[in-house]
Amino acid sequence: MSDTPTTEEIAQHYSACMDSVNLINDVIAAPDDYADDETVLQRNVEHLEMMVLKTYWTTEDMSPLNAAITAGNAAIAA
Repeated sequence: MSDTPTTEEIAQHYSACMDSVNLINDVIAAPDDYADDETVLQRNVEHLEMMVLKTYWTTEDMSPLNAAITAGNAAIAA
């Protein structure tokens, strides 16, 4: 069994990452909407931080992931 994900699995991982990007942006835009889950921002930033380190990425655009990590960490620190 290989540790390298298939093309379809990579696409699923990237889609999950984009879900985290969108959620981070939503939390930053409307933090009161997420007041009942104080860890949502941290969990999603940590997810992206872990995922950008994966070595199986091919042509996926990592800039939205990196931007969300930066913005999320800034919001957490504020």
